[in-house]
Amino acid sequence: MSEKIERIPFTYKLIAAAVFLIAVFVLAMVLGAADTSIKDVWFALTSSQTGEKLTMLREIRLPREIAAVFVGAALAVSGAIMQGMTRNPLADPGLLGLTAGANAALAVTVAFMPGVNYFGLMVACFIGAAAGAALVFGISAVKRGGFSPLRIVLAGAAISAFLYAVADGVGITFKISKDVSMWTSGGLIGANWEQLQVIVPFIVIGIIMAICLSKQLTILSLSEEVAVGLGQKTTRIKTILFIVTVLLAGASVALVGSLTFVGLMIPHIVRAIVGTDYRFAIPMSALAGASFMMLADTLARTISAPYEVPVAAIVAALGLPFFLIIVRKGGKAFS
Repeated sequence: MSEKIERIPFTYKLIAAAVFLIAVFVLAMVLGAADTSIKDVWFALTSSQTGEKLTMLREIRLPREIAAVFVGAALAVSGAIMQGMTRNPLADPGLLGLTAGANAALAVTVAFMPGVNYFGLMVACFIGAAAGAALVFGISAVKRGGFSPLRIVLAGAAISAFLYAVADGVGITFKISKDVSMWTSGGLIGANWEQLQVIVPFIVIGIIMAICLSKQLTILSLSEEVAVGLGQKTTRIKTILFIVTVLLAGASVALVGSLTFVGLMIPHIVRAIVGTDYRFAIPMSALAGASFMMLADTLARTISAPYEVPVAAIVAALGLPFFLIIVRKGGKAFS
């Protein structure tokens, strides 16, 4: 079966992924607590008519699903970059301290600068994500032997736990736990057009940069020695890729909070479809991540409508078994 999939040209796979994304988008726009139809969605997107349903679709559901598209794409691409750059099958922005660092920075910013605007919060998330990842890699590199996959995961778990505790401690001390939880609970319910105008350009820039560096990432994922032998300036490439990952993960946390496992699952599934060449894996990861996030959000909205299940819980319920399978198979279950 896998050989048949490999023989299909990448262009066809990309078109199929794009068609699936559009289908999921339509499904996500139609389904929900409010009773809407495809006709309502069409009028909401293409006409200037007004009405309760059309306003709800334009101002609540549409920005929410657009947020799901870009957050899913950002997390999947950042996960693919981390896995390729570290050659670690368990790498994920949520497992390597990026999202925990962004959460902690967000909590500190809300506590000490309560009047800061959304752009300021996003910058704080970028700084926190970079600091969290730097702590993880710094601790992993202390002992001789380099960045072993197990050491990075253990360091990531320890630093993430510490940074989440910092965020909780700041929230309790400054009595802003409710405000911090609204940001960090991992949900799309508060997404609006103003936030998207700030966040989306950063995610688009990050994904474009990742695609431009996908060839270098493919070589880097094979071996450090091979990359150096082919004339790559590995330090510069790693630095740029790290900045791209921080950009994508920080923007995602600023928009929807913590969503672990998306960056772990999607790249593994994508590599089973398109192979290990990141020129193909990066754009496919973006499409697959966007589709997955919309499906998770739709399930969260409809599984117990009119009440909502946290989308982070849906993602975790799917991601934890996947994580355990990858651990058991040594990272080769889907790659």
